[in-house]
Order: sequence, then C-alpha cells, then structure tokens
Amino acid sequence: MAVSGIFITTELEGELAKRIHAHQMEFDPKMGRYLPPHITLIGSSGCGPCPPDTPVALMKEKILPIAATTAPIALQFGPPERFVQREIVSMRLDPHGPLRSLHERLKTCGLPFLPSRYPFTPHCTINLYPTLTATNLRKMLAIREDEPFTVHTICVYHTREPQPPTLLFRAVLEGKE
Repeated sequence: MAVSGIFITTELEGELAKRIHAHQMEFDPKMGRYLPPHITLIGSSGCGPCPPDTPVALMKEKILPIAATTAPIALQFGPPERFVQREIVSMRLDPHGPLRSLHERLKTCGLPFLPSRYPFTPHCTINLYPTLTATNLRKMLAIREDEPFTVHTICVYHTREPQPPTLLFRAVLEGKE
C-alpha cells in the first residue's frame, strides 16, 4: 500500500540515533535508508497525515508557534513490541505527558488531517517493510535502548512511496521547561 501525505516527526540524535539506525539497517534496510531514526507525532497514529497538497506556508504558520513554545522533551524507550497482527516492531514510548501534549497541540492546530485507524501510540519503528521471521523477531524483541534521551525538533516530511520522503522543514523546540 503506497503512502502519500505529510508526516510530522521528531528525530533522534547522537549515539542513540546511530544505534537505532544500525538496528533499522540490520532488520529493515529500506526504512533505514530513507529516514533518520524518528518518532512520528502526526501521521501513523492518533491522527493521519496532512493531505499531500497542504501548503508548506500553512504548515509553517501552524507548527512554528507550537515549536517556539514547546520545551525539548525528555523521553525513554520501553522494550520493543510487535504491533498486534502487523509485521511492525517498534520501540514504544509512554503515550502520556509532554509527548502527548505536543501531539494534541499539533492535532488541534487547525491543519487538515487524513483519517487514522489507530490511537496515538508513540514509537520508533525498527521493522516496517520485511516480513518477520522468528529469528529476526526474537532478535528485535531483545533490543534494549533504555537510557533517557531528549528530542529537540519537529520535522515535517512529505512522503510519496515508493519515493524517498522529502524534508519540507525542521523547527527547533525552543520553549522553556
């Protein structure tokens, strides 16, 4: 199923991003090749992506003030999980607190969104495209990346599968804690 829409993410940084990227390249080279390790804020759960024809100027008008008033967010991954009845394995995050607040602010900022079939489930995907094997599933579920980390950006990508996503703009979280 091809995906076309505008997704809003926050990207992982530093050594954690390098380690997650290495996991992605081991288990899903296609996904690891196209995007840096990230957490999807808008697009895959809680609310669908923005329609692909949403003007970038409108996106900036709505998102930049949110970034300017949102402090960097401290997070911590739980153990990996397989999405129920899906071939997807991800590193899950607590769906409450500052990450939920950011998701809700984006969701209610006045941008148009396509439907989503899933409740907000913040995560960083390890495996998306390949069919899971018992061996790979066991290896992925054994991954532990449990040290706290902080995210500092909102990134807006136009996705047109099978082409690589295009970064439309990045906004720094500049609010005070």
